[in-house]
This record gives sequence, C-alpha cells and structure tokens, in this order.
Amino acid sequence: MMKNYLFFCLLIVSCFCYGQYSVDQFSENPVDFVRPLMGTDSNFELSTGNVYPAIAVPWGMNFWTPQTGEMGSGWTYTYNSRKIKGFKQTHQPSPWMNDYGQFSIMPVSDSLRFTEKQRESWFSHKSEVVTPYYYKVFLADHNITTEIAPTERAAVFRVQYHHTDNAYLVLDAFDKGSFVKVLPKEHKIVGYTTKNSGGVPGNFKNYFVLKFDKDIDLAKTFEGDKLLDQLSLESDHSGAGIKFATEVKNTSVEIKVASSFISIEQAEQNLNEVAPYSFDEIKKKAKEKWNSTLGKIQVSGGSLPQMETFYSCLYRSLLFPRMFYEYDATGKAIHYSPYNGNIEEGYMFTDTGFWDTFRALFPLMNLVYSDMAYKMQEGLVNTYKESGWLPEWASPGFRNIMIGNNSASVVADGFQKLGDDYSYNIELLFEALLKGANNTGPISAVGREGISYYQQYGYIPFDVGINQNASRTLEYAYDDFTIYQLAKALNKSDSIVEFYKKRSLNYQHLFDPETKFMRPKLASGEFIDDFNPIDWGRGFTEGNSMHYSWSVFHDIDGLIGLMGGKKAFIKQLDTIFNAPSTILPRKNGRGIIHEMREMQVANMGQYAHGNQPAQHIIYLYNYAGQPWKSQYWVRETLNRMYKPTPDGYCGDEDNGQTSAWYVFSAMGFYPVCPGVDQYVLGAPLFKEIKIHTDFGTNINISASKNSDENIYIDKLQLNGKVSSRNYLDFNTLKDGASIKIDMSSTPNKKRGTSEKDTPYSLSKTN
Repeated sequence: MMKNYLFFCLLIVSCFCYGQYSVDQFSENPVDFVRPLMGTDSNFELSTGNVYPAIAVPWGMNFWTPQTGEMGSGWTYTYNSRKIKGFKQTHQPSPWMNDYGQFSIMPVSDSLRFTEKQRESWFSHKSEVVTPYYYKVFLADHNITTEIAPTERAAVFRVQYHHTDNAYLVLDAFDKGSFVKVLPKEHKIVGYTTKNSGGVPGNFKNYFVLKFDKDIDLAKTFEGDKLLDQLSLESDHSGAGIKFATEVKNTSVEIKVASSFISIEQAEQNLNEVAPYSFDEIKKKAKEKWNSTLGKIQVSGGSLPQMETFYSCLYRSLLFPRMFYEYDATGKAIHYSPYNGNIEEGYMFTDTGFWDTFRALFPLMNLVYSDMAYKMQEGLVNTYKESGWLPEWASPGFRNIMIGNNSASVVADGFQKLGDDYSYNIELLFEALLKGANNTGPISAVGREGISYYQQYGYIPFDVGINQNASRTLEYAYDDFTIYQLAKALNKSDSIVEFYKKRSLNYQHLFDPETKFMRPKLASGEFIDDFNPIDWGRGFTEGNSMHYSWSVFHDIDGLIGLMGGKKAFIKQLDTIFNAPSTILPRKNGRGIIHEMREMQVANMGQYAHGNQPAQHIIYLYNYAGQPWKSQYWVRETLNRMYKPTPDGYCGDEDNGQTSAWYVFSAMGFYPVCPGVDQYVLGAPLFKEIKIHTDFGTNINISASKNSDENIYIDKLQLNGKVSSRNYLDFNTLKDGASIKIDMSSTPNKKRGTSEKDTPYSLSKTN
C-alpha cells in the first residue's frame, strides 16, 4: 500500500514538473513527440503559426485535415473553432496562398444533411487524437467517430456510426467547377474538382475516387444547396450524398480514397497505395514512415516540451515542398505539369516559396535528406524545361507573390552539397539562373522585377515605381553571389565569374554611413528623406531597415567595414535587441500588418523572429569576435519563441522555414549563407544529438553539461581536436563527425575571438 502511495506522489510531482522532466534517451518513436496542433491558434490579425494539422506522410502529394473554416477560407482549421464541417484533402501551403484541388468528406447520421451549415458538428479537443499519421475525432451532433490514416497519394477513413442504422456520407467537390458520379454497384464515387487559388493551367483538375466496403443503399447528388435525384452531376458546385446499407447500429465503414492530377484512371492507380491493406495496416505503415524520417535526427537530454517542440518543428520541415508527381502502371514517375498543362515524365515538387525556404529549409534537406533534395533539384530541371523559368513561389505553378530571385540560392547550395554524390542537369539549371538573373519574367515574382534599373544603377531606385526596391536590391546582390559560387564550381569563364562577383557587391550602394543602416536611394543617387530605420515598408519587404540591413549573408566582413569596424558593428547589432519593440503605422496608409504585431508582442526589441529576413541576425556576432552573444540569443529565442502548444510559433511557420531554424539552432549551428560550405555556430539545446545523413554517415554532437543555465560554449572538440572556429564545414560533417562541447554558465570571452575563427565573407577572399 505504501509503495503505491509513493508511486502516486511521484506521478503527481512529475506532472507538476512537466517543464523540468528530462528525456535522457533517444526515442525509437520520435513521432510520439510531434504535436500537429502546434501553431493552429492563428487568425488574420496575429499568426502563431498559421498552420493546420496535416495528416500526411513526409512530402506527401496530399494532406488531410479536419475543416473548421468555411469553403474557400484559408484558415481551414483554427484551434478555437468548435465545429467541423468536413475532412478535407488539402494542398494548402499557407492561408495567404490558400488551397487548390481540394474536396471534403463528411459522415452524417439520421438524415442526408449535405450543406456545410447543415452537416457541421460540434467537437472537442478532449475527444480529438492528432498525430501526423493518424487522426481521430468524435462528431457529437452525429454520434460518429471518424479516423484517418494517410499515404502519399491516398488515405483510409474508418467511420463508426454509433447508435444509428441511418449511416450517410457526404462528398463535397466544392465550387468553381466540379463533377461527381456515384457507382453503386462498384461501391464507388468518382469525380474531380477544379477549385484553386491561381497558379494553374486552364485544364487543371484534381480527380478522385472513393471506394467503400459497404453496399450503397441510396445515392443522390447535389448542386450547391439543391438535392438532386441523379447519380451524376457536372456543375459549378457538385457533391454527392449516399446512405450505406446497414441493418445494425454501431456500424463501421471503411473508405479508401485516392486522387490524381492526371485522370480518374490514374486516381484508381494511386488507390493501390491502400487497396490491399486494412486501416490499421495503413496507420502502422504511416507511423513507421514518420519514425524512420524523423529518426534521421535523434536528440536526448532535453525537457519534454523541448523534445515535443523539436520533433514538431522537424515534422513541419518535412511536409513542403510536396511531391507533385505520381507513378504509372509501370512504376515510372510522371506528373501533370502545372506550367504547361501536359503530362510529363519525371519528378515535380511544389508548394514552397524560396523567399522563405532558401534560408534553412533547403539547407536542412541538403545536409540530412539529400536523397529527397536531389529529387527536388530534378524537379527544378523539369520546371525549367516546361516553363522556361524557375519558380520563386510555386503553388502549384507560378504565383505572383514575394520578391527576390532566390531560386539561385536553392540551386547553388544544392549543387555545392549534392554535386559530388548525385548527377542531374546542373548545366541546364545554370542556364536558368542566368536567364532569371538578367530578365524580367512572365510575372513580377519570376525573374527579376526592375532588372534594367539594377543593371543601370547597381540598385533599384526608390522613385521608379517599383515597390520593395531596397529589399530587392539586397536580395539580388546575394543571389548574384550564389551564381558566382556556382559559376566557379562549374569552371565557367573568368568573365562570368567576375561579373557576378562584382554584382554581388551591389549591397554597398544602399548603405548610409550617416545612420549606418541600409537606406532606400533615389535615382539621383541621394538617399530618401524622412528615414526611420523602424519604419516598415518604404522600400522593404515585410520588415524595416533594422531587419534588412543585415541581409548581406555573403559578405558580413564587408558590412563590418562599412559600419566602421567590429565595435561599431556589435553596437549596431546590440541596438536591435535593446531597442523598444515600437511599431509605427506604415506610411502607405495600409496600417499595421500581422508581422509587425508579432514582433511587438514578442518583446525582443526590434528583432522580428516571426518573419524570415531577421532570422539569421542572431548568428552575426560570430563574425565580429563575440560568439557568446549569439549563443545567448539563440537560447533565448529557442526558449521564448517556440512552444509545443497551439500558439507555439511567433509568426507564420512558412512551409518549414521557421521550423527549420529551430531544428538547426537546437542542433547548435545554422546556415547563415546558403551557397557556401559553412554553418555558423550557436550552441546546442540538447545534451546528445545524432544525425544520420543520407550520405551514409553520422554526425555525433555531445554536450553533456548542457542545461538551462549552461548555455555557453566553453570548449569545442571536432574529431578529437580542439577548435576555436565559429563555424563547421559541410564536408567535415558530411564525412561523419564527432563534436564534443563543454558548456558553461558563463561566456568564454577568449574562444572564437580571432580573425581566423570568423566564418566566410566574400571580402576576406580578396
């Protein structure tokens, strides 16, 4: 009796000390730590992730999610909603991009309630089970339990109709053009949806097939809110409602569903992913897939919330860009081209914005998941062949949003990391980079908007009618650097190499020595008047000069020189974190956007971690001889800006980028400048980290004294030798590395302070 009492007391203590509980062993089931609801408590005014629970497998062509928002709403699932309207197959990368090729399934009982308002049901998170590989919820108004398990292009539903023999199912193909056909003898519904938010050719369709393990007793179709006595319907808004032939209460129905962007016949082919298997077998396979993929990075020696946050972020990093290819009957990879509308051979990926993901998401792929990263490069080759351009934001084809020419970074960093081990048409991709770097594209977000001004002045002037001109200039200069790096690797002519090297220094044109900030400049060569570095907009993209003045990823040493040396550089960096979190209404009259509010409420000065342009800034102390400040602010950001909760992010998660920042930073290093072979040091969050790369090697990182207090690197040994460098080389990691770090509660102000310890800068190569 006393033993049981003591055990009960210990259990209570462990619950109250949730945040202090340490997980000191590597888990064989890392998916158990994933919290897909992290970041779902978001809305238009304030993002804490702007994500939905994606029930999927890594990089799957299709995701499934409970739908709480109305048809067409980008906020498809929000944590504070109380009713579910359906279970939606979704391809949505973010609420701002919205969805394409979506349709939903909703079981109902007692009568055929088919409109969204009629069929919606109250639910509770207390009766909701949410994992990446399995979803379960109780629909209270229908007395139904619904379960989902996914594959790459298909899924299985298991629906339990409690206490009723009136078991119905609604298939909603949504508006903007759709088709449904019920085939009762075959236990099937087939059809297509054309609903999209842009970026598709005129013949775009997502075809689907649903197969049931029960007879169909009654079948109708509906057009909008009108129920029809017919089995087939093509209209603006088509759907179907069926009643299963059940004679007993508490009936379970299994639904196998697949889709294709190619044809109904190909959707039937994709159904083979689930056809031979039961629900539980598909669930098991999906769980195994997540465990093997998440398990490429093993961490231990952190608190339970830290483990949950890490693997939740890694889960988000493994969703986009998604597969947009299928396999034909012979096993050959084929795809519907979202660029020319034809059926083409080979790989295709989509739903990513390079403005976000070039920074950390693609570098993470290149280091750890190189087999998939290689396929993504092959997909870019196909994109160029089919469209004549590389995308900057694809969903599923070109989307006219965001700035920069950051496909150059994705291609250059990819080849630098993959080129020795994987073969693909890099010469064609280099051709694509030169075309994109010197031409305006078919839309302003492809190629380089304002390229003629950039060529004439070395910057895009503030007064020539091109918005976000300062940000464009800074990003183009960095993109030119990555082309320079790739040109060297491919042994291009000296004239090409030197041309892009010189253009990569164009950032210097916007540096204002008076304020020591990047400042928009007029065509006359004068800086704009009425300049305040905390003003959002006015030449900058979703940020201000305090954020963008550091977007010289490739030449921080050159930036240090412009600022007047390391002391001045450090002082300017410190200002970001010490300044008030003041936001000013934008001068263009558009008021305050959510990114501004997210910075304000984070209370980290002018450091806006919730948006991508600022996310590398923390690491820049390494370039000026004060690496301990990077270590401090990395840990502060890891602890304060991320939680495994519905409000767990500090801004848009953005297709894996904000999550990949956490993954890298928790491992202790970060790719400040994709396109070079270095990662800049922070300090690890966990005591033990093992990275199993697709190159067949392992990276072991040990920081046994790591704790909430011991956040600083006192000593680092790389493969048994003491290293004072503030960076790690890619090839050293790729070949397999052992890193041992002694952590301390006080900063070691002698380590990493010399010039030889600083990471790569272009100016240092001169």
